[in-house]
Parts: sequence; structure tokens; C-alpha cells
Amino acid sequence: MEQYEPDSLSPAQLAAMRRSLSNGRAALSRRSLLRASTGGALAVGGFGTLSACGIPAASQGQGGVSSEDHSAKEKVINFSNWTEYIDLSADEKHRPTLDAFTKRTGIRVNYTEDVNDNVEFFGKIKPQLAAGQDTGRDVMVLTDWLAARLIRFGWVQKLDPANLPHAYANLSSQFRSPDWDPGRAYSYPWQGIAVVIAYNTKATNGREITSVSQLLDDPRLKGRVGLLSEMRDTVGMVMLDMGKDPGTFTADDFDAAIARMQKAVDKKQIRRFTGNDYISDLSKGDLAACLAWSGDIVQLQVDNPDVKFHIPDSGYLAGTDVMLVPNKARHKTNAEKLIDYYYEPPVAAQLAAWINYVSPVEGVKAELAKIDKKIANDPLIVPDKAMSAKAHLFRSLSPKEDKAFEEKFAQLTGA
Repeated sequence: MEQYEPDSLSPAQLAAMRRSLSNGRAALSRRSLLRASTGGALAVGGFGTLSACGIPAASQGQGGVSSEDHSAKEKVINFSNWTEYIDLSADEKHRPTLDAFTKRTGIRVNYTEDVNDNVEFFGKIKPQLAAGQDTGRDVMVLTDWLAARLIRFGWVQKLDPANLPHAYANLSSQFRSPDWDPGRAYSYPWQGIAVVIAYNTKATNGREITSVSQLLDDPRLKGRVGLLSEMRDTVGMVMLDMGKDPGTFTADDFDAAIARMQKAVDKKQIRRFTGNDYISDLSKGDLAACLAWSGDIVQLQVDNPDVKFHIPDSGYLAGTDVMLVPNKARHKTNAEKLIDYYYEPPVAAQLAAWINYVSPVEGVKAELAKIDKKIANDPLIVPDKAMSAKAHLFRSLSPKEDKAFEEKFAQLTGA
């Protein structure tokens, strides 16, 4: 099991954190942006602070630290999630899927929107986790890179498959076995994230943009291309275009991807490396094409029909926000019932219809079509088999790799 080490952040990692919090996936909430994906951000105010104190992980064994489960007597769940990341009634007074869960099970859900970004939230719960104490939460939604760290530190509990029949049966194949949680022993996705190519047909004179190679090499796009300021997303997409798997890449593969992008930067093909502010530039046509996050594009297309997207033949980067049960949670069984509930296709459809992100649930399309056929047929919300087959995950990085790779990416971007 990984232990805390007093790693200091390099300037590049600090810059990566600032990018994520100011204009990256941590900057805004649902419908405009997703979560910060830079692992380097974790050490600021979170792991780094605790490391300096020399506090070790709370548990030395796999599976985290459990406590007496009070689920049978206490019909309650304390649920922490991101803002605007669950269905809401028209009058904004009710959360229909949670209300239905309570009506069915008798379990009351104390739902709190207190996850504003991964780093900040971890700062709230790290003292209790480090001390082996109850955080006051039974289930929480965090981005996969942070979930991976918590699992390695032994700070979340192993889930009981007996309480997760729908989740086990209905989890989409592309999300089944990340390298940081093989077989989903500790986590289940809440929603998925996809990095795609987006373009404005007015700015491209009607031409489709279908590959990262076009972004980097097409002279007709010179000076009007945007790449993401998130290292994993941009480097991963370039690796795929070069025939390399982001899930198994070597340091040489990473360097080759950086070198390829450097050529594009040197010839001024790239307008800039951007966070969520690509939304305005793409809509206006200042950017003809860019790498983009799927949740943004679904919403942007509502207002601008000139904005299109494409999934490259080489594949795309997929990520997740996941549900976890922290150590010492008082209501683990109740939490598992809630996780399983959201893997029932009718419930997953209701959630997807409202938040418009990638649903991780097989069988959701038929149920979603009963609500909104257009949404059901949108591959950015319900990936078809062809899209699912193109999904790739960026492998976990060691602290040493993370520091080195962020430094090289920062040199490329000028951050």
C-alpha cells in the first residue's frame, strides 16, 4: 500500500493545479465543465499538507477501515456530491431520484453539494481519514485520479458485491476494470467523461475535422486550433493518434507525443492551450477546432448548431467521477444500496436526462428514449458500441512520473 511521502510540488505541478482551478475541469459546475484531472493538484492543500506532517495512511491492509455498520437501525445515508450533479425538480425543491429511493427503501438521504473541486474537498476530509475516524459521510463522488490515491492509501472500504447486483450486471464494459481499481472492488462510476474533437463548421468552411493529425498538421487550421491545458487529456489524445495506448505508455512514448506537439507549436499551428474558455472561442469561430470535453459540447450544441464533434478512429480519452464509501462510514450497507439503485436503467435514465454526461449504465438507452429520444441517441451521453470500443483510460502515474511529465508539458505550453 502506498504511504504518504513529503513530496514537494514542482512549479509545473503548481501551475497545473492553478489551471485546473481557474479554467480547467474544476473551474465550473455541471453543464459547462467537469472535474480537475491533474494528479499534481492533489498535493496542494491536500496530500502535500498531510505529508509534511508525517502522518501515514490509516490502514496497512487492503480494504480500508470499516466500523460497526448501523444501517439496519439507522435508515439514513450521508451523501456528498458536486454541485448541480443530480436531477432536480422544476421548482428546484426536490431531487426526484433520491425521493423515489427513500420512498422505496425508507432510507433518508442527507444530500450535500459540498464537493467544489477535488483538492478543496480532500482538505475537508483528510484529518479524519488520516486519523482513522468517521468523516460523517457514507458515500462521496470524486474524480478517478483522486479515488485511485484514496484506494492505494487504504482510506475507502471494499464494497460488498452482494449489495450491488444491478451495478455488477449493468456497468458498461468500458468502465469495468481501471488499473487503479480492477474489477471495481472499491468504486463505481457516477458519470463518465469523454475528450473529443470539436469544430465550428462556419470556421472550417464546412469541412469535418476528424483527427488529432488534422489539428496538429492541417495548414488550413493554422493559428485556430486549441488543445486542452490538462496534461492527461491532451497528451493522451495525441498518443492515441500516434498509435500508442495511454493505458500502457512508456516515458519514451510520452516524450514522442510532446515532441510532436512542439512541432505544431513552433509552426504556430496551435492558437493556445485552453481550459473551459474554449467554449466561447469555439462558438464564435475564433477557434476553428479543438480538443473538448463532451459535457460542454452537448450543451454548446443547444445554442449553436454550427458546433460539431467527432470521435477519432484512433480513439478518445475516457474518465469518470466515481462513488466511494470512506473508512468508518456508519451506514455502509445503506450506501451500497444507493450505489446499486443508480445502476437500475430507469433511474440511470432519469439522471442522464438531467445532467447530460456519459452514463456508465448498460441498458439506459431504451429507458432514456422514453424520456427524450434525442438525448437517448446522443453518443456523448449514451455511447454506442462503436464509441465504447474507442474508449481509453490514462494509466495511473507514480509521484515521480507525475512531476516529470507535468514539467515537460509545462515547457510545451509555456505555463
